[in-house]
Amino acid sequence: MKNTTYLLLFFFLFSYITIQAQGLLQEKNNFTHQDTLRGSITPEREWWDLTYYHLDIKVNPENKTIKGKNTIKYKVLKPYQVLQIDLQPPLQLTKVTQNGKELNIKHDGNAHFITLKETQNIGETNSVIAYYQGKPKEAIRAPWDGGISWKKDANGNHFIASSCQGLGASVWWPNKDHMYDEADSMDISVTIPKDLMNVSNGRLKNIVKNKDETITTNWHVANPINNYGVNINIGNYVNFSEVFKGEKGDLDLKYYVLKDNLEKAKEHFKDAPKMMKAFEHWFGPYPFYEDSFKLVEVPYLGMEHQSSVTYGNKYMQGYLGRDLSGTGWGLKFDFIIIHEAGHEWFANNITNVDIADMWIHESFTAYSESLFLDYYYGKQASSEYVIGTRRGIQNDRPLIGHYNVNNEGSADMYYKGANMLHTLRQLVKDDEKWRQILRTLNSKFYHQTVTTQQIEDCLAEESGLDLKAFFNQYLRSIKIPILEYNVEGKKLNYKWTNTVEGFKMPIQIEINGVSQWISPSSENQSLKLNSKDSKIKVNSNFYVTAKAL
Repeated sequence: MKNTTYLLLFFFLFSYITIQAQGLLQEKNNFTHQDTLRGSITPEREWWDLTYYHLDIKVNPENKTIKGKNTIKYKVLKPYQVLQIDLQPPLQLTKVTQNGKELNIKHDGNAHFITLKETQNIGETNSVIAYYQGKPKEAIRAPWDGGISWKKDANGNHFIASSCQGLGASVWWPNKDHMYDEADSMDISVTIPKDLMNVSNGRLKNIVKNKDETITTNWHVANPINNYGVNINIGNYVNFSEVFKGEKGDLDLKYYVLKDNLEKAKEHFKDAPKMMKAFEHWFGPYPFYEDSFKLVEVPYLGMEHQSSVTYGNKYMQGYLGRDLSGTGWGLKFDFIIIHEAGHEWFANNITNVDIADMWIHESFTAYSESLFLDYYYGKQASSEYVIGTRRGIQNDRPLIGHYNVNNEGSADMYYKGANMLHTLRQLVKDDEKWRQILRTLNSKFYHQTVTTQQIEDCLAEESGLDLKAFFNQYLRSIKIPILEYNVEGKKLNYKWTNTVEGFKMPIQIEINGVSQWISPSSENQSLKLNSKDSKIKVNSNFYVTAKAL
């Protein structure tokens, strides 16, 4: 009993911390001018299509500063002369140029409006170079409170990493800080002291030795990348690698860890190819073969940075050695490896247009934990795990946040969202069809930003089900359906309560141990029974409440 209580307390603490992630999962109803500038597709953003970044910076660990520039290439969609770039203080945007000419900057908090001198003609590809410097916000409790983590390892070496989901990539580099538009490709050049190594996204092109006792690591990202997925990780790294025989051929799996953890990592990171095999089965090919897959040790818990997943779970199974489901199944895998890598499909491949729809990232990825178990331990293990995670659901507010103000929905987007998807799997009634639906999502929306409506429509079309009321119930309300029933002689009476308008979800029940589907609505219905003593059990795979009257 004591252990159970401890696990419950930990789980709710985890949920609370998640709610506080980046300070943005907290409920917020009063939005500011800055929220709108950050969260909306402003006129100064919509006229240009981002095509490429070259982030070229020097990181000075001793004084915790960054100095450098970002070359931003774009295609002109319609005539306009003012361009918005985002950068958060205390960093300073010192200069912006186009074709060698310095441009006027109007600073408005985190947003900076650049007036272009040359006429912007539709169809042209142009570029600006944004120069910046300063001390970026230091992460206090990364990744929950993001920024740059300036730490040292056990041997006194600098150990530095970025994390910025929600808070925004502009906390450490100047960019178009909105989810709707991704760079088609990117180069990342990071200059650091020569005794350290920087690991970023994509593939390492080369390492240049400079005359001033520094090196520059040059990384190239061949695929579209979301802004918060860009990262730097600086430390006294060693690396090892293997080749995974995947659906699209050979995939390089590369691992960067602190020197003292090399042998430990070689054993523990065996979860990585296991993850890749399971998720390619469920979701389709890994979306970034050209950029490889990397696990990079960092001084915080971890994050889903594209092709450069960061890891800080202390080489433990579960979540820092604990099972978030309380079932035992959560100790069969390293939570950070499985969960954060699941985001390669849902967050990095399929990315929400507006962060209000962040459930697309977190619901599918929380659900991926149970699918990993399904692949290796079977359907019962998968079901027990996802059902076990319900104990952390708060039902405090809807999973969808407020649009156009950089506002996320409830932290229930993790495990309420996972249980919503698990319920939908039951409605599909065919596990192979369900697998193909998940794969279709990743092929149809390959390297795209999407809205909730697009995901809803695709799931409805592929399943052949009317899911409008289903999604309204689970995404847009905090009401969990209640199946009220009673046995009256040889008759079972039942109906749905606590539901949104039009909710008529069928559900599977057992009558004296025999499985049967019924189709309740908000109106009283009845079913003839063979016995007055019939025992009724509602299938626990459906995320509903059963209430015997």
